[in-house]
Amino acid sequence: QVHLVESGGGLMQAGGSLRLSCAASGRTCSRSIMGWFRQAPGKEREFVAAMSWSGGRTSYADSVKGRFTISRDNAKNTWYLQMNSLKPEDAAVYSCAATGTVTSEYIRSDAAAYAYWGQGTQVTVSS
Repeated sequence: QVHLVESGGGLMQAGGSLRLSCAASGRTCSRSIMGWFRQAPGKEREFVAAMSWSGGRTSYADSVKGRFTISRDNAKNTWYLQMNSLKPEDAAVYSCAATGTVTSEYIRSDAAAYAYWGQGTQVTVSS
């Protein structure tokens, strides 16, 4: 019922920046947690960042803290991941995700907490 579509992936040299976007459509939930995950070849899906529905709480993986920033525009049902100072180890398929309606702004970092997923967008970082 909820469809998510990512965009903005591509090739970037180490040290460069990219901004990913996630557009939601369908029967979206206004009070949901919006997040980003990534998966590199041969590795499990990894939590990257998430933001509460009010925007009052964010959470980042230690590996991206200080370099990545998550933001959202509820009016557009869209959220973003600004990625700065990219490193080769950031290369992965990035997927946006959203929970259903939540009663708490506590950020979940486990993929099982997220009910809706995008198709993924490839981010490649050259050395």
